[in-house]
Amino acid sequence: MLDQLFPYGTTHYFVGGLLIGAGVSLLFLATGLIGGVSTFFSATWSYVSAAPFFQQPRFVNTRGWRLLYAAGLVLGAAVFVAATGHAVATTQVSSWQLLAGGFLVGFGARLSNGCTSGHGICGMASLQMPSILAVIIFLTTGILTAHAVLTLGGR
Repeated sequence: MLDQLFPYGTTHYFVGGLLIGAGVSLLFLATGLIGGVSTFFSATWSYVSAAPFFQQPRFVNTRGWRLLYAAGLVLGAAVFVAATGHAVATTQVSSWQLLAGGFLVGFGARLSNGCTSGHGICGMASLQMPSILAVIIFLTTGILTAHAVLTLGGR
């Protein structure tokens, strides 16, 4: 059964989890900052938009490290692809569905004041009840949505 759930094995998930944990731990120990990703978008917009929302100190004062953090995520994926010679994840999902899903995830991250990396990795590790509740809601919504899409004939 495990072979069906994880056709590429489980080692890369284990190593990836250790690397993510080490990365957010290093960020927190070195700077006291929590390694969530959802604020990266707003902080990046503070470079190009004069809108008051994007010019808040919480975005402007953190955009440098957030940009480096996001670059590290992309670089990590590039190193993985270079080391293995292939990307593991592929999808048959249409572009409009990916766009709609991205919008809904982004909206949910803003609504819940954080994303799965902030709440799921950092918030739950520090036993913060709002993060635990957010992750329960993320997972429940994701599972229900996936079942609804499958029931309606989607992939």
